[in-house]
Amino acid sequence: MLSQLLLPLAGTLGCYALYQAASFLYGELTSPLRHLSGPRNASLVLGNFKEMMEDIDLPNRWRAQFGRTFRFKSIFSCDLSEVSVDAGLYAAQCILYVEGDDYKRQRRIMNQAFGPAQIRLLTEIFVEKSVKLRDIWARKVADSNGRIDVAEWLRRMTLDVIGQAGFNYDFDAMNDSENGKPNELNQVLTELLHSPQTRNYLGFLLAQSILPVLRLFPVPGETILKRARATTESISAQIVSASKVALLQDKSAASGQRDLLSVLLQSNLAAEIPENQRMSEEEVITQIPRMFLAGHETTSAAVTWTLYALSLHPAVQTQLRTELLGLQTDNPTMEELNSLAYLEQVVRESMRVYSPIVFTTRVAVADDVLPLATPYVDQRGERHDSIRIQKGQMFYLPILAVHTDTEIWGEDAGEFKPERWDNLPEAVSALPGIWANLLTFFAGPHNCIGYRFSLIEMKAILFTLVRAFEFELGVPKEDIVPVVSGLIQQPTVRARGTGDNGKSTASEGSALPLILRPYGA
Repeated sequence: MLSQLLLPLAGTLGCYALYQAASFLYGELTSPLRHLSGPRNASLVLGNFKEMMEDIDLPNRWRAQFGRTFRFKSIFSCDLSEVSVDAGLYAAQCILYVEGDDYKRQRRIMNQAFGPAQIRLLTEIFVEKSVKLRDIWARKVADSNGRIDVAEWLRRMTLDVIGQAGFNYDFDAMNDSENGKPNELNQVLTELLHSPQTRNYLGFLLAQSILPVLRLFPVPGETILKRARATTESISAQIVSASKVALLQDKSAASGQRDLLSVLLQSNLAAEIPENQRMSEEEVITQIPRMFLAGHETTSAAVTWTLYALSLHPAVQTQLRTELLGLQTDNPTMEELNSLAYLEQVVRESMRVYSPIVFTTRVAVADDVLPLATPYVDQRGERHDSIRIQKGQMFYLPILAVHTDTEIWGEDAGEFKPERWDNLPEAVSALPGIWANLLTFFAGPHNCIGYRFSLIEMKAILFTLVRAFEFELGVPKEDIVPVVSGLIQQPTVRARGTGDNGKSTASEGSALPLILRPYGA
């Protein structure tokens, strides 16, 4: 009986494997990109994925070798094409997105929750949580000779911010080590996104997206991913239910709520929104996990990298602190934070040199022709000022590489220099990002809706912490290495001298130990 079941199953899997192999071979032979130059395929199974995850500067070196438009391989040797910034942004705004009614409907409702007026109200929460973190660090500095893993604490703090400002929900993540009750969401997100296995989890998830049949088999990271999904869905459902009850029971009280979810629910129930244009409860719940990640992980990574940069540049740190201390308040408003010119420059430069999101990918939804401002010469020596693309083609848009391109930013593009924003090269003006001519928050109609939230939160944290502490790197500079962890660039501490070849080995997860000294002590 068992053999009778296994034989058809093996035959089915064999036929599927042959179909995939034939599809891959046909695609290779007919792809319009088959003559495009690029790096050698490192592995038929992993493509160039593994080496790119381990070396975020690799696309820059490939670009120097192959030009601004080249071809490389993803999982299962699927084609990805890195395109120059001009072509990439054209693609992102035109052919690679579906401007569907569902997206327009949801975006129209959600815009009200992320507008300037709402962020102005939330600034008080940003400052309140920043002050709490400052006070915790002040206590810990005395007990730890000033050495603190700022990456871990900033993740806790930004989780508390998105809980309070996003959903009027108290995660209490900053207190979990003191009250002996670890926060479940913080634990599961840390295990999923900041463990040594994070890159492996990402690779297997990508493999499942390319070959859906793999979803039938257990893969590493599946258990933690399911636990993370179950945890976020459970918390999301509780949050939406509580917010709806409050809104329906006391509309006058609900109208005074500052959190994003309350504003979103009120906007969704507004009389001028037709019933068929409103978001369903399932759609609202779906937004919450996205807010967890967008409002928590990326902002904490951005502030972590900024403190790293300040620890390496004490003169910049001193100049910034002088400006911040010139504001005679511990509770700045949104307008006051935005009035601090050097703080703005520091934030811009950090977002440029240490982009939290180092790349993004897009998939063509139709056959098209992509124009190039910078032509390329293919392997046959033929010159092209456009590339023909097929439906399903994947594109790699290199955010960090664009931000550190010497042709755009000058020969010192890789250096952290906030003063560069006083006199930018003319080429920078061609970058159409939604903020500061950077691609940090993307561009076009699908830009990051929460960019104001993230920027003011980041400024509030830096305002509070830099006024209170002096920061110094807690390990040798060469021991801090950037890795892509869950698509976000994170600093890690490299273990030293433990590898078989005598070289440094990978770290044990994202971390940034700094030495903190109370300012003026």
